[in-house]
Amino acid sequence: MLPGMDPAHDEPRYAWVVVWACFVALAVIFGVSYAFAAFFAPFSAEFQAQRADVSLVFGLSGLIYFLLGAGAGMLADRYGPRVVTGSGMVLIGAGLLASSWATSLNQVTLAYGVGLGVGIGLVYAPSIGCVQPWFQRRRGLAAGLASAGIGAGTLVVPLLAAWAIDMLQWRMALRLLAVGVLTVGLGATLLLRRAPAATAGLARPVSGHTLREALRSPRWRWLFAMTLLGAPAMFIPFAHVSAAARDLGITDARAVGLVGLIGIGSLSGRFAIGALADRIGRPVTLVMAQASLGLAFLCWGGAGGYAAMAVFALWMGISYGGIVSLLPALCMDFFGARAVASIIGALYTGAALGNLAGPWLAGAVFDASGSYTAVVAGCLLLQVLATVAAWRAVRVDGAASTPS
Repeated sequence: MLPGMDPAHDEPRYAWVVVWACFVALAVIFGVSYAFAAFFAPFSAEFQAQRADVSLVFGLSGLIYFLLGAGAGMLADRYGPRVVTGSGMVLIGAGLLASSWATSLNQVTLAYGVGLGVGIGLVYAPSIGCVQPWFQRRRGLAAGLASAGIGAGTLVVPLLAAWAIDMLQWRMALRLLAVGVLTVGLGATLLLRRAPAATAGLARPVSGHTLREALRSPRWRWLFAMTLLGAPAMFIPFAHVSAAARDLGITDARAVGLVGLIGIGSLSGRFAIGALADRIGRPVTLVMAQASLGLAFLCWGGAGGYAAMAVFALWMGISYGGIVSLLPALCMDFFGARAVASIIGALYTGAALGNLAGPWLAGAVFDASGSYTAVVAGCLLLQVLATVAAWRAVRVDGAASTPS
């Protein structure tokens, strides 16, 4: 039995410290990222910019942090998660402060889009990858709890940002977010520690695939296709659902609150879908969650007011939350602990293009047509393809992906 092991549960006590540290870190970084919905209108008004131009800030941030995932994972595998994730929090705080002094949208794009993108990239994959090797029996529960931080941050931080903007204007709101990142977020990263199972010893090498071995497997390629195709439907709502709600005559507070409803759905989805996965298995649950995310867009497409948009936000959040919580655990199931942070990070690069192109194209389509109808139809089609890719990924012969 390893030092610090809890005999009653056969898992190290410190494992749960890592889970909650990851929860807080993810709440901070994605709360700040999705608080962009609250800053969308102020940025547009301050700099007299069209929706496509403002959306590019959010899309660029996502492109960078997903592209950096593999590299950040490799850094964490080499140097440990605390140094890498702590550096990321410092960069996020600096990006928010720099954005608060911006005098043009280009400066916001550089500070918010690039600064936050690099910072989040250094935190995301290393923190979520840190959790998986600590657990054996309750890996699904641990992954669900840790990734629930994304939902919690999505629920709380955009609403706090909207309140701060209303009370103090957008520049001071950005500065307050920076203070939160540099205290709460940085403090959480200091608690992250590499698991004994992910630390090679003289007599016990770490089992599992190397990154190169994983990238060569058919299962990883199908998971990558699923992530690439599913990214637009995941990230377009965070940038545009509030603007779409305002177009329907919904007040600013309720429009921004839709992002909070996505967060509520995401929190619920991680536990509800996690419980379903325990009964029927994580692979088939992943396929069902992908299909559910696509069907949620039918509510947006037919929305005539707040009620339908609220249903969409909750449904989308449940599906999205389930997908995000299942992927890290499935990576550990399929590929082992040896390079799990690097493998998860490489997989997340599939979301990079969709995160950049999705919100920007959605804004361009709206600017050209004055409607989100084509955007909703495109998201639904892409989710059909993502669901097929998920089905193919979990149907691959297990022998081809068994860790060595």
